[in-house]
Amino acid sequence: MEKIEHSVGAAENNLRIDKVVASLNEEWSRTQVQEWIKEGLVKVNDRPVKANYKCELEDQLIIEIPSPQPLDIEAEDMNLDIYYEDEDVLVVNKPRGMVVHPAPGHLSGTLVNGLMAHCQDLSGINGVMRPGIVHRIDKDTSGLLMVAKNDFAHEKLVQQLVEKTVTRKYKAIVHGVIPHDYGTIDAPIARDPKERQSMAVIEGGKHAVTHFQVLERFSHYTLVECELETGRTHQIRVHMKYIGYPLAGDPKYGPKKTLDIDGQALHAGILGFVHPRTKEYLEFEAPLPAEFAKLLDYLAKSN
Repeated sequence: MEKIEHSVGAAENNLRIDKVVASLNEEWSRTQVQEWIKEGLVKVNDRPVKANYKCELEDQLIIEIPSPQPLDIEAEDMNLDIYYEDEDVLVVNKPRGMVVHPAPGHLSGTLVNGLMAHCQDLSGINGVMRPGIVHRIDKDTSGLLMVAKNDFAHEKLVQQLVEKTVTRKYKAIVHGVIPHDYGTIDAPIARDPKERQSMAVIEGGKHAVTHFQVLERFSHYTLVECELETGRTHQIRVHMKYIGYPLAGDPKYGPKKTLDIDGQALHAGILGFVHPRTKEYLEFEAPLPAEFAKLLDYLAKSN
């Protein structure tokens, strides 16, 4: 069991204890924190409290995080679109609509379920819920992911992500016509304090940089290629909304009146990295899925 201590600052004064604790880690949901509070795992000044307790300046919080319970993740036969595979690394093209890894309440039909049926040797660094997963893309984002088949490869690939040497290029359709051909968005991202399920550009958030290039302009939309320098949750979706060009079809960050697509028009088309063992640079490109290409045809004809 991990123990975390936190002293309440001025910005947290008079806020509910469950809101304060949930804001300490973007992986913690408010519901999960409320359960910890009920179980007496959250204490204020060495005393258990209720979820509606209002924090006071310099309150000393102690959060005891229970050890995760191992879950039985079943292997499921899937027709995975494998682009590359050897003893260390696997590159897969994930379809839109597929979740990358299981979570409580959603234990089947994920990419990890399919990977476990495809190969038994996946790295264990990320635990039982995310074997082999080095980085993620959202459920409704399609495209390429690298998967580690052992811990050696996992550590080397994560190191490349930290050092920002992995090539990750996405194609996206955004609302509005971007007048300039190139741009860089350098704006910090954190959990939105007003909406826990969303991210936002917030002062003091995690460093986040997205480079973009305009590929084609339409009457009311623009096709762009975005290259990630960092990899924050929902980074491209948040950054493009921030500069006034939200992704088409994005149910969380985009307008309601949008193109006929189920989820954001975003595809991770190019992935490049140095192989952890051979040191050779590998780069892969996955074509646009049919639904995305159909949208582009529609926009071109509507011009």
